[in-house]
Amino acid sequence: MNLKEAFSSVENYFSPKIIGEVNDQFIKVAKIKGQDLPWHNHEKEDELFYIVEGELLMEIENEPKFTMKKGDLFVVKKGINHRVSSTDDCLIMLIESKTTEHTGKVISKITKSIEEQTY
Repeated sequence: MNLKEAFSSVENYFSPKIIGEVNDQFIKVAKIKGQDLPWHNHEKEDELFYIVEGELLMEIENEPKFTMKKGDLFVVKKGINHRVSSTDDCLIMLIESKTTEHTGKVISKITKSIEEQTY
């Protein structure tokens, strides 16, 4: 599999697609642009972000915002409120437990079920 080619199946921003599995983890790709993702957390799961292309603004509650660039990796620990956004197209890879809900317990217009994230 070519990681960059995997993004061709992602039609909408903030709509992750599962491209593989490792043990009890999903490997996902997503395109980010704009500020549509709500503040949320994952009560029992960590979430790994890897920037494939572009820049991602990472916001962690009660912490300074920071920009992730191509090649950067960051793990949001379980229970930590966060949200991401991007001014221009940003391509990210996520590694999440299979139990991780897209926007945690927060339901919004962009929230996707696991079934909707299937490649």
